Amino acid sequence: MDTVSELPYDAVLWLSFGGPEGPDEVMPFLENVTRGRGVPPERLAEVAEHYHHFGGVSPINRLNRDAIAAVRKELAGQGLDLPVYFGNRNWRPLVEDTLAEMAAAGVRRALVFPTSAYGGYSACRQYDEDIVRARIAVGKGAPELTKLRQFFDHPLFVSAFADGVRAAHAALGSQRDVRTIFVAHSIPESADLAAGPPGSGGRRYSQQIAEAARLVAAEAGVADYDVVWQSRSGPPTVPWLEPDIVDHLDTVHEQGADSVVVCPVGFVSDHLEVVWDLDNEAAERAAELGLGFARVPTPNGDSRFAQLVVELIREHCTGAPPRALSDFPTAGCTVNGAPCAIGCCEPPKRRAP
Repeated sequence: MDTVSELPYDAVLWLSFGGPEGPDEVMPFLENVTRGRGVPPERLAEVAEHYHHFGGVSPINRLNRDAIAAVRKELAGQGLDLPVYFGNRNWRPLVEDTLAEMAAAGVRRALVFPTSAYGGYSACRQYDEDIVRARIAVGKGAPELTKLRQFFDHPLFVSAFADGVRAAHAALGSQRDVRTIFVAHSIPESADLAAGPPGSGGRRYSQQIAEAARLVAAEAGVADYDVVWQSRSGPPTVPWLEPDIVDHLDTVHEQGADSVVVCPVGFVSDHLEVVWDLDNEAAERAAELGLGFARVPTPNGDSRFAQLVVELIREHCTGAPPRALSDFPTAGCTVNGAPCAIGCCEPPKRRAP
């Protein structure tokens, strides 16, 4: 059995986005998320109402804790003696505080699991920035941090979604025309173009989303499907990836669909943008159009997700070969927040408020 003294790492840091866990936390959380972006107060108030619809609580922290518990169990079952710590970018437990806790506990080298399967600035490089910021905050004695790679094409990630797609189709029954729609968080077109340097071979966020959708559809036995987007923000003059899921429901209805299976392939857990944009706004629009609606669950509640995380850990701890279903580069792995390629996933250029 492996023990911590025999492993090249002392711990795992589970690094996520964060979310409020009570009404009084909603606005401070949103101010953290949007700091420096010039978002007007009225827009923050509008988004805050989405959280207050659910009692001011985002499900993301609870889901992360559940997933961490599953990973701890999987690690123990595989004989890997690694503690798992939890830190967030935008809300408690903040990653700076978690890294200080790790340093005080004697952790010197840790692996970082970011809760995003994809590339792009907010999905990948911003986690590198979180690592840099946390290590600066801790100062001397901060653990060395190695961020694990992207996993959008990992067979366990794909199979969890594929099973969900099949189950959603079965739940709709014998509808005449069911359309499968894969959805991911939209980003500005300019940010997508900056997501990978020349010759990156498909490291752009939108290309990775398209590849993940193709892999899931193939495993689920779905021949025809669409890839659309959700949760755009910012001024309407700035082009974002389109079409939006709600607008697309009108399109599939006009094309004669009876119902839709909506698969949030761009997400690993049911955070607020999933439960609001899909389970509320999209579901309500589908009902208005008379469309049957089934939403595929995100994978972090599936036992395969914990297995996937431990596989990524084993790649570094025991030299296990990486598994992937596409020929896209294995990207996103960094040490101490250094970008994995020059010019990759550059921060978006923001307009002055």
